[in-house]
Amino acid sequence: MALDAAKDGEDDRLLADYANGGPAAAQAVTVRFLPLAYRFAARILANPTEAEDVAQDAMIRLFRAAPGWQPGAAQVSTWLYRVTANLCTDRLRQRRALPLEAAGAVADKAATAEDRLMAADRAAALDRALSDLPERQRLAVVLRHIEGLANPEIAAIMEIGIEAVESLVARGKRGLTEALEGRRAELGFDHD
Repeated sequence: MALDAAKDGEDDRLLADYANGGPAAAQAVTVRFLPLAYRFAARILANPTEAEDVAQDAMIRLFRAAPGWQPGAAQVSTWLYRVTANLCTDRLRQRRALPLEAAGAVADKAATAEDRLMAADRAAALDRALSDLPERQRLAVVLRHIEGLANPEIAAIMEIGIEAVESLVARGKRGLTEALEGRRAELGFDHD
């Protein structure tokens, strides 16, 4: 709890430094928050190019918000997740679902070719199953199980109650289980 409060204070100071024209603040804000926005957008959109656009747009909005930022009013990361989620929602409404094979996977340099292929198959299967979930369930599942956020922070990002988050995550997990049912052996989980 104290560590989170210290991190939140550090994030607030970083934005204040940027707003006050600190020479290295823009780069520090970018290094701290752009990967978060991109990673989240990439999971939701399953399109690296669109994820880059959304992450850049979210960062521009963060930079614009910095001069009026009220320390302690919201966590910077929570605000950024909410903005990124809204931008992703707008993108999803503007297009039909694209094939998730376009997302690709990052290969582990130490993994064998077979391991990399299995990991790519698993990632593609998860991405396909995620893309089939209703939008709000997908947001909740990605925030909870991929981004590792706690339910109260997800509730703040999605602007819903904690019980609604729990329900969305539970329904999303059931949907993923149903979508991946029967593929355990194919995806290398037959020994579980």
